[in-house]
Amino acid sequence: MYCDLNVPFGPTLDGSNAKSSNTKDKGKLKEASLTPKDQSVLDARIDLLVHLGFTVIALNQTVRGAYNPTLHPNTLLGVKPRDGILILRRLTIVLTDESDKGCGLVNSNTEALKSYDIIALRPTTHPSLSLACLTHSVPSPTAAHIISVDLTSEPREGFFRKQSLIQTAIKNGAVFEICYAPAVSEGSGDKGRLNWWVNVKELVRATKGKGIILSGGGESPDLRGPKDIMNLATLLGCKQDQAHAALTKTVESLMLRAQTRQTYRAVLSEPKLVMPVETENHPDADSASSSKRRMEESDEHDHEPSPAPPPKRPRKEKQKSRQK
Repeated sequence: MYCDLNVPFGPTLDGSNAKSSNTKDKGKLKEASLTPKDQSVLDARIDLLVHLGFTVIALNQTVRGAYNPTLHPNTLLGVKPRDGILILRRLTIVLTDESDKGCGLVNSNTEALKSYDIIALRPTTHPSLSLACLTHSVPSPTAAHIISVDLTSEPREGFFRKQSLIQTAIKNGAVFEICYAPAVSEGSGDKGRLNWWVNVKELVRATKGKGIILSGGGESPDLRGPKDIMNLATLLGCKQDQAHAALTKTVESLMLRAQTRQTYRAVLSEPKLVMPVETENHPDADSASSSKRRMEESDEHDHEPSPAPPPKRPRKEKQKSRQK
């Protein structure tokens, strides 16, 4: 099972003026619908991903700034399921300098966030990276599952230097995303590809190749097959098993963690106590009764008197028998 959890869908929405919305409309979601043109483009991209060998994909809706359900309706709800492939809904929030005041991951938006299967954060500064790793990665109904960094920007000194910060996010269950599209896209340019290689190598060094996933994050011409993506990951410093896990096992554990966001305190099921039923023909009952009989028989043998020893022969008779 190969997965691609970053299939861009729609333009990036601006959430800078999310707080200025009318308070009367708070909690009321706008109706979201797909145009026939958007549906045809989406169908063509899904057909290509199925042809490349992917069985799980996530359509990504991006919001810059703070998320507000009244201003940012979930347009992915109009996507119909298809046979042969699992389609997930993902929300990515770009953290800016003002994200410390709030990015929309609050308890009041819990019901609206349940319409998304996966929540991702894209930090752009050092404080926003610390916020994503230490605060929003802790398991909760509004927890983020993916931390995705813009790898084509200028390499920033010390952005991934604090391994304790990165490892804390991984221990909390979050993963770091590497989008390979900038490395193969012509629109990135030579400088963008160079920045991508430098930043990705630094991220692989900080994570030690663990807790990362590989996604597309580009248009249809930039998509590649799973084998090509794994070969690219080995060039970045990942081992072969780590490159394979970045498309399979790590993504599966991520989807399992995403399901716990819909439950109370990450409990997947309610445990039930099953009492044993005693039956006459039950093999356990027969074995118990037979062992009980053996114990009773052994007790009876213990209480039986021991047989008397044979009588001793006199000493004179022994001497005569020896002389003969």
